[in-house]
Amino acid sequence: MFEQNLTSEALTVTTVTSQDQITQKPLRDSVKASLKNYLAQLNGQEVTELYELVLAEVEQPLLDTIMQYTRGNQTRAATMMGINRGTLRKKLKKYGMN
Repeated sequence: MFEQNLTSEALTVTTVTSQDQITQKPLRDSVKASLKNYLAQLNGQEVTELYELVLAEVEQPLLDTIMQYTRGNQTRAATMMGINRGTLRKKLKKYGMN
């Protein structure tokens, strides 16, 4: 039986420095750095619905990529994501991807 051995450690961001050095770091580190940068730029301004903003920034490209990977097969995409097909359809509709 196949045992899935991938963890969040497998989700990495690859960058190339100005000295052409290639580095990889976990996606979560990039998200954290982006959030810190965003908050620093607020300059004391109030922000609301940050949770929804961050989810949308991650969820939409996730859905797009998974739908391309599965060639539009919603059942397979939902299974890969660990959600039911109805939830997937609702999310696709939310982002105008249906």
